[in-house]
Amino acid sequence: MAAEADQLLRRVLVPVLLPEKCYDQLFVQWDLLHVPCLKILLSKGLGLAIVAGSLLVKLPQILKILGAKSAEGLSLQSAVLELVALTGTVVYSVANSFLFSSWGEALFLMLQTITICFLIMHFRGQTGKGAAFLACYALSLLVLLSPLTPLAVVTLLQASNVPAVVVGKLLQAATNYRNGHTGQLSAITVFLLFGGSLTRIFTSIQETGDPLMAGVFVVASLCNGLIAAQVLFYWNTGPPHKHKKEQ
Repeated sequence: MAAEADQLLRRVLVPVLLPEKCYDQLFVQWDLLHVPCLKILLSKGLGLAIVAGSLLVKLPQILKILGAKSAEGLSLQSAVLELVALTGTVVYSVANSFLFSSWGEALFLMLQTITICFLIMHFRGQTGKGAAFLACYALSLLVLLSPLTPLAVVTLLQASNVPAVVVGKLLQAATNYRNGHTGQLSAITVFLLFGGSLTRIFTSIQETGDPLMAGVFVVASLCNGLIAAQVLFYWNTGPPHKHKKEQ
């Protein structure tokens, strides 16, 4: 019975959360204080949790836009730059064969962000422009993921993430400041993005060892923290009453 339980646990944990040698170290030799293996377990567990959570991170934002039938307070330029950054992370990670647990949330956030970009255009009366944007983006993504794109170009795209993230978040912060409120910006989405980017600093260092990946998440954490601070500052301030009546 004990042997069957051990085999079941081994199938669950290896290699998803632990390499074989770490499983033996922790659960056969019962060396539960083996720091290197504990770091691997923590990193992979957090990474998979972030990937799973990313399926819903921007859903509150999407639902808020659809519910209000408005994208007031949202910066299209900020959303597009965030999309560029997420695309860079996905393409760079695929090109370097990084573990999915170290970058998978970027894929799901990318899909949700492109949806938000389209909704912003749609509720501004630019549905045709939004559809064209979707088509052009899909074509560009296919080219970037194909062998036609040199690794140097992919690396350059990833390196551009830092300015893209900074400028994008600053544009949203400027929009919030100019409006005096955060409009249809979802507080749930903002705080989830902030927490996720903080956690990714550790997991990217642990799982990829790539300073470029880690640096992007450090910058993203600082920028997401700025937006989160604005959400708290403008917590009791909403759009003008006229807009509320239209809802």
